[in-house]
Amino acid sequence: MSIRHCCGLVKLKPSSFYYSCKEPNDGALKEALKEVAQKRKRWGYRLLTILLRRKGFTDNLKRIYRVYREERLQVQIRKKKKTAKWRGEKLSPAMSLNERWSMDFVSDQLSNGRKIRIFTLVDNFSRECLALEADTSLTGLRVIRVLESLKENRGLPKKLLSDNGSEFTGKNLDKWAYSRDVEQQFIEPGKPIQNAFVESFNGTFRDECLNEHWFKNLEEVKTTIEAWRNDYNHFRPHSSLGYQTPAEFSDKIQGKNIQRTENQNLDQIPNYDVINPKELSLNLIQ
Repeated sequence: MSIRHCCGLVKLKPSSFYYSCKEPNDGALKEALKEVAQKRKRWGYRLLTILLRRKGFTDNLKRIYRVYREERLQVQIRKKKKTAKWRGEKLSPAMSLNERWSMDFVSDQLSNGRKIRIFTLVDNFSRECLALEADTSLTGLRVIRVLESLKENRGLPKKLLSDNGSEFTGKNLDKWAYSRDVEQQFIEPGKPIQNAFVESFNGTFRDECLNEHWFKNLEEVKTTIEAWRNDYNHFRPHSSLGYQTPAEFSDKIQGKNIQRTENQNLDQIPNYDVINPKELSLNLIQ
């Protein structure tokens, strides 16, 4: 019997019988994926896909993920202990810029073992990092100085959310907040999940910046974290903002049309390696 006759009996198209599998040519995709993964060591395949799109690759997500696994570029995730469930009243989501800022401290050390602290400040609505202040010691007066420096260009928030650290509960910051008509909000002791926006940012900051660098002195710390803050605000896609950068999200809310030149060329990006803003935030953009 002929092959065509046999195909007709089993209801198989001859073209399917003669089809031969062609091995996909992933050479260019592999090289580009390894290149962006080397620059962004702590990014997963979804964020890396956005950078590949900027370089002109149109491969679908499944193919990129397959190559991503074949090249063993997966980021190892540290397992965390289960935290306690929410206790107390949940905070309502921020609905506009400068409605609520979250602040906290992150600790690290220099190459000589000297401890340093970094003050982090985040806008809950746009996810922008407004300030990163580093020093060996940070008091409530330094926190006030950072907030005052943002007053002219950014303005002040309606509410400040923080933990119960002495820098935030002291008289100096309390008097300043009262004089500037800023409401202070404090989370329950031992419940960092209630300040989840800044805690999420702190995890990203430590994972992509602090853990990737070895600091010799305090000046190097300040230069490095400020460069990373600029990169985070203007060039790092944020999943909870529809993969926009915090600066793009903020510009759209304010009706600005600002183009970021680095988006067109990945090679210009420095070698640096959250909680949903609610659907209403994205609806405001649309």
